[in-house]
Amino acid sequence: MTDQAVAPRRLTPDELRTLFLFESLTEEQLEWLSNAGYVEEVHGGTVFNEGDEATCCYVLLSGELRLCKLSHGELVEINRTSQRGVYAGAFNAFFGAAETKAYTATMQVTKPSEFFVVSAETMATMMNTWFPMAVHLIEGFVMGMRRTNETLGERERLLALGSLSAGLTHELNNPAAAAVRAAATLRQRVSGMRSKLAMLADGTLDATKLHQIVALQDDAVERLEKNKDKDVPPMELSDREDTLTDWLDDHDVHASWDVAPVLAAAGLDVPWMENVLAAVGPKYLEGAVRWLMYTIDTESLMNEIDDSVTRISTLVGAAKQYSQIDRAPYQTVDLRELLKSTLVMMSGKLQGYEVVKDFDPELPAIPAYAAELNQVWTNIIDNAVSAMGGSGTLTLRTRRDGGYAVVEIGDTGPGIPDEIRRRIFEPFFTTKPIGEGTGLGLDISWRIVVKKHHGDLRVESEPGRTVFKIVLPLDPERELESDPALLA
Repeated sequence: MTDQAVAPRRLTPDELRTLFLFESLTEEQLEWLSNAGYVEEVHGGTVFNEGDEATCCYVLLSGELRLCKLSHGELVEINRTSQRGVYAGAFNAFFGAAETKAYTATMQVTKPSEFFVVSAETMATMMNTWFPMAVHLIEGFVMGMRRTNETLGERERLLALGSLSAGLTHELNNPAAAAVRAAATLRQRVSGMRSKLAMLADGTLDATKLHQIVALQDDAVERLEKNKDKDVPPMELSDREDTLTDWLDDHDVHASWDVAPVLAAAGLDVPWMENVLAAVGPKYLEGAVRWLMYTIDTESLMNEIDDSVTRISTLVGAAKQYSQIDRAPYQTVDLRELLKSTLVMMSGKLQGYEVVKDFDPELPAIPAYAAELNQVWTNIIDNAVSAMGGSGTLTLRTRRDGGYAVVEIGDTGPGIPDEIRRRIFEPFFTTKPIGEGTGLGLDISWRIVVKKHHGDLRVESEPGRTVFKIVLPLDPERELESDPALLA
């Protein structure tokens, strides 16, 4: 005696016509579909998983289904329904694009349910044979949207890059101009020092006094170094200058108004000037004072040049970190350094805003596409600045949450209304005036975080407080092994 396979139950053409998806088909089409599909009973659990190969299209006959998407390692319900005729699965199998070959969500049943099932191959054949024009129109629409998305996405990146380049150019110009001015002034001061050196060393000043002047010169430079970071109140500094001006006038030093501010800024006072007088005598006091002034001035100018060049080097380093020049696209990165480089690149836009950085020093480095994460920070910070409208507080915070790194970017703007918050990650959705935004910044950010890094991007908002939370796995490989659906 041999076992015989039980033939699957099928729906009659009249039964198929009761489903809104097939109600307009002809008798011949319904007959064909009746033979091509079959009824499947599911008593509970998961029917298919997000990311699995999409092999079938399911049409609900009875029962209840729920659709879920994977977010931050957890299934999040996006729809639950018992409406007869709703469909899920490989309903877009007639598209030629490779990304349509996988299930886009997980489907589960909450109670015993029945489905009319059509294979992906059958769905593709049916649509391309019966509705070729509709298929071409839909594919054209989808491809057009994809091209538009890609084109505007590139434009969004170029606009952001142009804005950042303009800001960086401005930031580089300031220290570069300061260095040029300081170098020109330094040349004048060195020239003056040469003439005063000749006067001091004309043979009439004995070696002992010359050594004393050199010692005073070293002491003046040391005092300048100690005082350069001190914040002296303007009134106190003005009093010092007045006192030194009076002393210099009493000792017949010409243009005391030009000399006194330089000496006062270095922390020199009247008792110190008395030591100079004692060292060189009244005859050489004018030359010695000028010599010391040039010494202090040249030291200050060299400090200014050093600060300017350091600033330029810092900006170039930040630009290199931001763009990830000469670095592998996928690498282990410190999120704090990425955030800092982005802030430097956007410093021109952040003028007038208070920036608060609360970075967890224990947060480990993570494998990531660094340049693309920088784009995420840029898009979110740019939106925050736009929302605050000229003033406010931008807060950047990093922390660890179990196996995830969390980056929070918050602003003190008016908040995002509920009806808008539900749509902010949709492509082309923007609240900015026409021509000012493409509506792709947050969509691009979402795809970078969720699709490329298998993380999560969410927002919390109320008037005066909006926080975008970026969640990234510390170990993406382990995340993929524990959740195969993330491989999709």
